[in-house]
Amino acid sequence: MSELDRAAAAITNGELVVYPTETVYGLGADALDPDAVDRVFDAKGRDRSKPVSLAVPSVPAAFQYVRATDRERHFMARFLPGPVTVLCRRREAVPDELTAGRDRVGVRIPDHDLALALCERAETPITATSANVSGQGSVRRLDDLDPAIREAAAVILGGGETAGTESTVVDVSSGTIHRRGALADEIEAWLDRH
Repeated sequence: MSELDRAAAAITNGELVVYPTETVYGLGADALDPDAVDRVFDAKGRDRSKPVSLAVPSVPAAFQYVRATDRERHFMARFLPGPVTVLCRRREAVPDELTAGRDRVGVRIPDHDLALALCERAETPITATSANVSGQGSVRRLDDLDPAIREAAAVILGGGETAGTESTVVDVSSGTIHRRGALADEIEAWLDRH
């Protein structure tokens, strides 16, 4: 069994996986399984009032889990896959544990072959949050992975050093950038024009 297959099986079994993206290393679990999502919060020591995003392999796949407006769909067609997290209205399948009870969820389609392959093989959205203890810096190299995260993960997928610039988090419906990261200026220009 390949490392990728082992990682997908771990996600299916409710376990955690560290995986590379085009931004930083992520901590993946079944985003639709409240218990798996809880394990992500526990491993990170993350405040449960802070939502976690989900990653899917394609824009059409995202529409199974979110209700996107035309403007959001145009934005996603332009910027995804890419280092962008788009906030959209969630569908019923997305648990409160992931969104901290909010009606929107962040959608990520990583522009990274291994991350996309994991999303495909897992056959469920996976959590898209940085593989670090809350309050610590994001991880660009596996050597920098916190022992608590390393211990919590059933599988660690290596992908070399990542770019390190976090994704830009954007609410297209309100035209708000919640976190400036990669492509922030380009996204801002798009929001102004559309």
